[in-house]
Amino acid sequence: MSTRVLFVEDDADLAELIGGFLRSFEFSVDVLADGLGVIDSVKANPPELILLDIMLPGKDGLTLCRELREFYTGPIILLTSLNSDMNQILGFEIGATDYVVKTTPPSVLLARIRAHLRHVGQKGADLLAAAPAKDQSVLNFGKLQIDARNRSSKYRGQPMGLSTSDFDLLWELASHAGEILSRDHLLKKLRGIEYDGLDRSMDVAISRLRKKLDDDPLDPLKIKTIRNKGYLFAADIWWQEE
Repeated sequence: MSTRVLFVEDDADLAELIGGFLRSFEFSVDVLADGLGVIDSVKANPPELILLDIMLPGKDGLTLCRELREFYTGPIILLTSLNSDMNQILGFEIGATDYVVKTTPPSVLLARIRAHLRHVGQKGADLLAAAPAKDQSVLNFGKLQIDARNRSSKYRGQPMGLSTSDFDLLWELASHAGEILSRDHLLKKLRGIEYDGLDRSMDVAISRLRKKLDDDPLDPLKIKTIRNKGYLFAADIWWQEE
């Protein structure tokens, strides 16, 4: 069965070029030309990956990405003609998996799509293999529940709507509750790269999790920053909530 990709792009020529290229590698590609029907389409028939232009008629890609992350956990790759650091940071903050400029060769885009899809599949297997022996798939911290088998998380009874990468980060932190995990450890474990001293993507992802968990960004108590060492997922604070 072919992998489904939803490609949201208003440039018909580019949509035909990239869509045709991906189909030649046995992907199933659905194309939408504006942002108006994206949410309903994904809810009705979720794809394995979304390729999303930022500049769209009807509703822009950044807005769509934010809304999609309320329920969609698969990879979202933002596609844009603007190689802007601020747009990249904003995109990652609202849950984008990757950010690709339109001048990127289709073969490179294909490689990145495949890498993200492999990451999703491998992480699902890794989470189950690494789950605590007392319960092979579920972690409970007071009002926070994390289910590796279903790749779902709830806080105060409500789904958290995490992206694939953010769910993996939450599981890694929570399954090592009470331990300090360095940026280097997290980047190697979750993305297969070493920390270069400049990469802020892990800080951004931690900030997203804190917002979802109502953790004070100025004085976080649930996911603590340990200066010059890394991050610590508090083991006991969750049962102190009202």
